[in-house]
Amino acid sequence: MLLTLDLNDARPLHEQVAGAIRRAIGEGSYLPGDRLPPARDLAQALGINSNTVLRALRDLRDEGLLEFRRGRGVSVARRADGRALLAQRTRELLEEARRYGYGRDDLIAILEELP
Repeated sequence: MLLTLDLNDARPLHEQVAGAIRRAIGEGSYLPGDRLPPARDLAQALGINSNTVLRALRDLRDEGLLEFRRGRGVSVARRADGRALLAQRTRELLEEARRYGYGRDDLIAILEELP
């Protein structure tokens, strides 16, 4: 799993991790039944604390995307809802727009200009 974090992003790291995993599931990189790498391995690859990764995984479990099984690790329970994936990407786009000085209404205007 290739996850990246934006250290300039104002969102908490656990939300960024959850968003990246949600996106990977939504894009089909992981299918229902697939096991995720251990939290410790993900944390090491991202250069963050394993508790941060565990918090993200628990959030995704609470959403119903992941399931934890003792002795078997964490696996994908179901595909990400398309609407939830779009909402996540929209939040990320809005955050990026804010970094450039644009607000929600500006972003909506830009979207309405698109064909």
